[in-house]
Amino acid sequence: MPIAVTGATGQLGRLTVEALLRRGIPAADIIATGRDLARIKDLADRGVTVRRADFADPDSLAEAFAGADRLLLVSASVPVGERVAHHRRAIDAAVSAGVSLVAYTSMSHAESATTVLASTHRATEEYLRERAVPSVLLRNSWYLENYTDQLPLILRNGAVVGSAGQGRISAAARADYAEAAAVVLAGEGHVGQVYELGGDEAFTLAELAAAISAATGKRITYTDLPADQLTQVLTDAGLPTELAHVLADADLGMSRGELFTDSGDLRRLIGRPATALTEAIADALR
Repeated sequence: MPIAVTGATGQLGRLTVEALLRRGIPAADIIATGRDLARIKDLADRGVTVRRADFADPDSLAEAFAGADRLLLVSASVPVGERVAHHRRAIDAAVSAGVSLVAYTSMSHAESATTVLASTHRATEEYLRERAVPSVLLRNSWYLENYTDQLPLILRNGAVVGSAGQGRISAAARADYAEAAAVVLAGEGHVGQVYELGGDEAFTLAELAAAISAATGKRITYTDLPADQLTQVLTDAGLPTELAHVLADADLGMSRGELFTDSGDLRRLIGRPATALTEAIADALR
């Protein structure tokens, strides 16, 4: 049962390959794909099949997915305006390759969420249905790493800034989402399922600031800004304008509850509690 994973040169895809290996999937049955094969040479050295796949190059996708029975389609890390076209090319290539299951890493409440990011995931889900691809939707909430990776900046400034208001966020660790993807790819009975995946303990950004304060002994506050001001803060910090806008827009989605879920799907799939915010902060500080 060969399993192909896109984005294996990135973080979620790589973690999923590692999770498949831990679950006993033979290395030779895993096809790790990405644009820069030098970044996954170590996987090839461990017996994983490594192939180049570029969402902008349909020929590379056809070659990458050849012989695959199942595919994890990790949403593309490209500008928002290019994502849907990239995903459609990957889905077309999967159909041509005869893949029997596509697991797609979507976003919480993609069918109803109003953010720019959600619209790209909704369009991809619609295309999977249009192509009648046997699929499972892994609707991931936010990553805990979106916050823990910012800890040096947060500690330096003494503040978390955002536009999420009192919205609760069901963030989980990338490794948790990767493990859930591996469970689906390696198991049975998931075709047609929609999993709303998120952490067990949702939090507001004010509670995030309080948790960082408790872990560090340093007073950290939360400053809630209008989205346009947050966009400016992010661009002043060096982010591209489009990305800053997308992240500020995502915070507005959080304020409307679009990244909250109490489904329990993640816990059930991985068979344990999801990584807690306090645990993620402690790990990052170490």
